[in-house]
Amino acid sequence: MLIVPVKEGENIERALKKFKKKFERTGAVKQLRARQQFTKPSVLKREQLKKAIYKEKLQREEEA
Repeated sequence: MLIVPVKEGENIERALKKFKKKFERTGAVKQLRARQQFTKPSVLKREQLKKAIYKEKLQREEEA
């Protein structure tokens, strides 16, 4: 359960923004979407490998 403390006189939009940010950090929506369909373990490994290669490439470009 997410709890967002709201200060006296604080704008409701600001409190809602805090809630949305907290909710996004939990990863609930991402997890729900992932559970909607089965993904083979080999496909997951391939995607992770592609992400790792991409990140490494960006890091190398940043250093150079």
